[in-house]
Amino acid sequence: MQDDKALMQLAPLATPMTDSVIAVNTAPSVEEVRVARHLSGRAKAAIVVRLLLNDGADIPLEELPEELQTKLTEQMGEIGLVDRVTLGAVAHEFVEALEGIGLSMPHDLAGALNVLDGKIGARTAAKLRKQAGVKQSGDPWVRLKALPAAELAELAEAESTEVAAVLLSKLDTPKAAEMLGQLPGPMARQITYAVSKTGKVTPEAVDRIGFSLVAQMDQRPISAFDDDPEKRVGAILNQSAANTRDDMLTSLDAEDEAFATSVRKMIFTFAHIPERVTERDVPAVVRAVDQDEFVIALAAATDEKNAPVVEFLLGNMSARMADNLREEVQERGTIKRAEGERAMNAVVNAIRGLEDEGTITLVVEEEEDE
Repeated sequence: MQDDKALMQLAPLATPMTDSVIAVNTAPSVEEVRVARHLSGRAKAAIVVRLLLNDGADIPLEELPEELQTKLTEQMGEIGLVDRVTLGAVAHEFVEALEGIGLSMPHDLAGALNVLDGKIGARTAAKLRKQAGVKQSGDPWVRLKALPAAELAELAEAESTEVAAVLLSKLDTPKAAEMLGQLPGPMARQITYAVSKTGKVTPEAVDRIGFSLVAQMDQRPISAFDDDPEKRVGAILNQSAANTRDDMLTSLDAEDEAFATSVRKMIFTFAHIPERVTERDVPAVVRAVDQDEFVIALAAATDEKNAPVVEFLLGNMSARMADNLREEVQERGTIKRAEGERAMNAVVNAIRGLEDEGTITLVVEEEEDE
């Protein structure tokens, strides 16, 4: 029966059966003379669950479909007393079935999508998620809780305050706090206050809200690019010559000031080093850059914008190393502009690499509340 199969799928997740459970299956032969009761598959499932719970097993029953959870609970309330012979027979049958399991598969399409996440194509996954949403299968909040805070904030901004309050209430505390930080101040305060009004929201309503939010996610067009447009443009301009970068930003300001502002936040150049790199991380940066490239970058940084970077870097390393680098810079003399920009980009790329590795953390400029 469906109940037995569902229990078999949960069984590998439960703690192993201990001697007290196995002992039921090896009762003295004098009791085996009795005949076990004839029970339905649902009743046997209820007995096994009760036996495992008595033995301290942790069975994730919440992963069963709600209908099966209801049937299991009702059956457990109806079955009454169970004699030892029947209990032993049921336990023996369960152990045999458990030993015969080769693989446990997901309960539904939503579970299969979770298993295959990142393994199948984005378009196929989106199509199947939409299908799973229409069937109202699985727990929508599992997907919602896995979203980045920025995407959750976008969902909240597009919904009513009441729906956003339910979304906030279902998130883990750290994720909820991060989501609030992504919202404009007035909206964040309204949503926080609305949480106090969610006490009477029914579980059914929470599920409907979850499926509605997931449906909105699945209706979004699939992007051909992994990064946002401003991040892609920022990465390109990071590697561009300074005059090209300045010209492009000026043009973007004229065409779309908001987009230009977003792009500027993505840009990290040699001149930004004192603002974004902490003093204690300078030695790590120096070690990560080829010394010849580093000397060329310092020698080329003579203009008003980049000269402070040289003093910042030299001032946060040992005096001996700083003196040696100053001597090498003087020996280099005048550096061609293109060569200097390549060296500066090499320093910036090294810093980005250290950040990606988690070796250093760049300082993020705080945004003012609206």
